[in-house]
Amino acid sequence: MDSDNTSPQATDRAAKKSLGEMLVEENLITPEQLESALELQRQQGGKLSDILTKQGLVKAEQLAIVLSIKLNLPLIDLKRHTVQPHALRLIPEDMARKHVLIPLDIVNDSLMVVMADPEDIRTIEDVKAQAKMRVEIALGVRSDIERAIDLNYRSSGAIEKQVSRLTPVSEDKTDDTSTLTARTPIAETLDLLITQAVKDRASDVHIEPQEDRLRIRYRIDGILHDMFSFPLSVHTLLVSRVKILAEMDISEQRRPQDGQFSIKLGGNEVDIRAATMETPCGERVTLRILDKSLALFTLTELGFQPNALKKYRAMLKSPLGMILASGPTGSGKTTTLYASINELDRNERNIMTIEDPIEYSFMDINQTQVNTKAGITFASGLRAIMRHDPDVILVGEIRDTDTVTTAIQAALTGHLVLSSIHANDAVGVLFRLMDLDVESASISSTLIGVAAQRMVRRICPNCRTPYQPPPEEVEALHKELEEKGTTFYHGTGCNLCTHTGYRGRTGIFELLVMGEEIRKMLRSHAGAGEIRAQAIAEGMITMKQDGMLKVKEGITSVSEVMRSVFSIS
Repeated sequence: MDSDNTSPQATDRAAKKSLGEMLVEENLITPEQLESALELQRQQGGKLSDILTKQGLVKAEQLAIVLSIKLNLPLIDLKRHTVQPHALRLIPEDMARKHVLIPLDIVNDSLMVVMADPEDIRTIEDVKAQAKMRVEIALGVRSDIERAIDLNYRSSGAIEKQVSRLTPVSEDKTDDTSTLTARTPIAETLDLLITQAVKDRASDVHIEPQEDRLRIRYRIDGILHDMFSFPLSVHTLLVSRVKILAEMDISEQRRPQDGQFSIKLGGNEVDIRAATMETPCGERVTLRILDKSLALFTLTELGFQPNALKKYRAMLKSPLGMILASGPTGSGKTTTLYASINELDRNERNIMTIEDPIEYSFMDINQTQVNTKAGITFASGLRAIMRHDPDVILVGEIRDTDTVTTAIQAALTGHLVLSSIHANDAVGVLFRLMDLDVESASISSTLIGVAAQRMVRRICPNCRTPYQPPPEEVEALHKELEEKGTTFYHGTGCNLCTHTGYRGRTGIFELLVMGEEIRKMLRSHAGAGEIRAQAIAEGMITMKQDGMLKVKEGITSVSEVMRSVFSIS
């Protein structure tokens, strides 16, 4: 069914039919389902289209096609059409959200508006009055319009307005908190910066003073993007506002500080971890966004290959021993550990954690926060946990000899210990543990396995298209998979991915299972190359191979895999 190929006569006939009749004619619903929906409409009121979609009888996209034919209106795919800024400025965000519409463009002195309910005459008149010009209506899918509103109504204008209201303050007045705590322009500016970062799915906000400006960057899907440029006069006020919220020393500007605060955005609470550090141009601030409204990933969603996932789940069933997740900062280790404990039985097992920070609160799991001022470190917290009869212990990170020694003792005495460690690859974890003065015999007897990982960006599903990559990328894939005829994909860029070609991320994994042969090799002080060769012989898929398998599946691109894992020897 294609609304673009409908003749005028067919459209005229369609206009005379009810929406329900047209849906039955197109075999989208049965006459009985229509009658049932109409009866519900007579009893409860509301639109027939809403009733049918809520009951799951018709998909929103199918309904939109039929409605576009009935009303003789164009159906706009907002994932592919670019919303023009000059049109967007004519309609305020609150009006767009209230009536589920978005201004698309100005064509021939008329404002093109995409609406979920194009039969709402009163709203159309209000739009005309607001825009002060003629309005042409098009139809859109409600969820697409809501997504377009989120993507296009940015906080840029509001932020610029607040920044223009700021007055510079001298350095000796920054400890006057009365001008920084209320709903002042600087408070509004920070809230808007964080709000926009959450909208953009950013994990971090970087506030960086330069010689001639204040640079604001967001990290989205692991990549930093320049977002705003403010005058330097904003810098001191913005840093002071963060310090007050995070309960830092506002007068201390040379010593690095860190803290935490929460803000509410649309009913959801977002935790912010703040850190400051001196630079030649002044203090820089990094804000880590911990959005509690985001659903936890399951192990299935992380990106394990099916066979590796089966092996990893078998490891989690071990009653004692140690499982480690490894990789650099930002590689998703905490996400993997959280997904792991989320699969464990919380009724029959006492699961306890020591973390820095606690990024997600679990029901029926006892979580403890590292607090160095109170003397609670990973090692001391782990020793305290041992006195509370735990079955499973999650240690946020192994950083030092004290922590790893205590963790191994816990694993040896009948506990399942999960933790993270910084190492380049899975085999590298074994030698990193030895660098921390752990004997190879202790590693051999306690370690169950290692999941080494990286994060790569997913190709945007909306604009994914086949393409021919450069010869070096083709060669890189063939080197890892040794096969020909692969179809390569990339994202061409669209509204859904903010024209980056990528949306979301997935994991690249390398799972080392400590089999008996590898344990013997470790005890006999075999080299990393020998152990790695044995692990591959036993079925370990390397991170490079896992990445290229995801390229073959059309999930990511060769360039993304090369960026993330090809530094590994």
